Amino acid sequence: MKLLYDFFPIILFYAAYKFYGIYAATAVAMAASVVQVGGNWLVKRKVEKMHLISMGLIIVMGGLTLWLKDKAFFMWKPTMINWLFAVVFVGGTLITGKPLVQKLLSGSIELPDPVWSRLNWLWVGFFIISGFANLAFVQHYRAAEDQLRAAYPEISAEQLERFDCKNNFPAEHLQPCELAAERESRWADFKLFGLLGLTVLFILAQALYLAKHMPEEEAIEDTSEKDES
Repeated sequence: MKLLYDFFPIILFYAAYKFYGIYAATAVAMAASVVQVGGNWLVKRKVEKMHLISMGLIIVMGGLTLWLKDKAFFMWKPTMINWLFAVVFVGGTLITGKPLVQKLLSGSIELPDPVWSRLNWLWVGFFIISGFANLAFVQHYRAAEDQLRAAYPEISAEQLERFDCKNNFPAEHLQPCELAAERESRWADFKLFGLLGLTVLFILAQALYLAKHMPEEEAIEDTSEKDES
């Protein structure tokens, strides 16, 4: 449930995108992020830093998208968030001398220092890879949009918003329009299902990694208890 709550703005963005296009979906994501942070404050009287940072980037990048009518700003947002968290995990470790992930999870589990360090770097790697994966989908779409703009220079912002190719584009520009629409849809699918899937897989892999070390600690505790008796 926590993971679904974290992805709440993305889920609403995806639903709005499928019905109304990317600009309307961007506005929905901006509103959803404010509701997410505000709701958390009303219920728990605290705000998670991850949600607050995400809300700030959604509002800034979403605002630029709506103002300039350029989808790229909002498309870059997942990359910026992931890379920002990678910097935070590295910077937090360098500043405090302890892995940041240890500060976040030490209240729940106990691990040897080398394991905490490896786990922290695994999170850094995950954030970097996720950012590059999103960027690849964005660039893939942008290449198709550039081809469409080159073939049809008089294209309007409204035509770029929905890609209703059969109704809003001349027959000779139908193919580049459909290519751009397909690649934009792939990016939206990745934004929800791809990033969510990567996150779930990484958490499962992390759990398996931690499970290798948890029994060792329990075995040591059992041995010490036997020695005392």
